[in-house]
Amino acid sequence: MITRIAIVEDDNSAAELLSGYLDKYSSENGRKFDVTVFCNAGTFLTARGSFDIVFMDIELPDLNGLDASKKFREKDEAALIIFVTNMASLAIKGYEVRAFDFVVKPVSYKNFAVKFNSALSALERKRGKDIWISNKDGKVKLNTCEIEYVEIMQHILIYHTVRGEYRATGTLSMLQNELRDEPFALCNRCYFVNLAHVSAVKGQNASVGDAELIISRSKRVPFLSALNNYIAMSGD
Repeated sequence: MITRIAIVEDDNSAAELLSGYLDKYSSENGRKFDVTVFCNAGTFLTARGSFDIVFMDIELPDLNGLDASKKFREKDEAALIIFVTNMASLAIKGYEVRAFDFVVKPVSYKNFAVKFNSALSALERKRGKDIWISNKDGKVKLNTCEIEYVEIMQHILIYHTVRGEYRATGTLSMLQNELRDEPFALCNRCYFVNLAHVSAVKGQNASVGDAELIISRSKRVPFLSALNNYIAMSGD
């Protein structure tokens, strides 16, 4: 899948530097990017289509990058925003628009590559992967992003998803192996939870989709640790 990237930068040399870094990263890692450069926030905000990652200069004319990002969030909640700035203190305000990260000018390739690699990893976690589950009626393909949690009942797995429930035969160890690279964690021995669908943790309960799942005493520390790591890595 080609990653769609926007560079919002009024300085041509700075925009060319970032574009060059993306070309270099592409050739070194065998990744394909669709890159669009915007010289001001106005043309970016009125552009058609969507973007996966946005490199946003903060010091833009007319509408600055922070205000532009607030407007952008009104139509796109998912894109990862990376601020580019001369002053790191300004980028701290990025929490208001859930910015993923920031880089300080002049941007070195080493620093760029580290931040960009983290963004791509977070993007892949958001996209999920397709898996097949089997039951007596045949096979069903699910994307892991759709799965809210999996309920384990001996050798029956109940996949609770955004489009309904699906039953399959299997074991917890099989499930953990299949989803080992995805953001799932046990909140108790019966529920394997997609951390992307956790909206709150209150006391001994985790809000997952429309369900309230009990966090067992033995799983509380590893579950909360996994959730905190997910939040930190995803930029949510």
